[in-house]
Amino acid sequence: MVTIQSQSSGAKTYQEFDDSGRMNLPAYYDRVVDVMEELFKFTLLVCDRSDYLTDRYSERKERAPAQVTELANAATSHERGAANSDTDQSEVE
Repeated sequence: MVTIQSQSSGAKTYQEFDDSGRMNLPAYYDRVVDVMEELFKFTLLVCDRSDYLTDRYSERKERAPAQVTELANAATSHERGAANSDTDQSEVE
């Protein structure tokens, strides 16, 4: 989920529109424009990185379960080695 600093909501903003659909209060309008500008700028920054930003572990796991298992085992191999050790290295003199 993407969040930006100015991202906000206004209470009952739906009541702040005139009959033609335009916002009445400049404060709400300014906030909405600020948020939209920041979202647009953020989109420009991340648009070439969509493959990385939308890549999820659960989907990779479904596509290649053997590879994910292999990588997970490699990443946690040091923990299994420490659990199997009879002597804690900090206790050795």
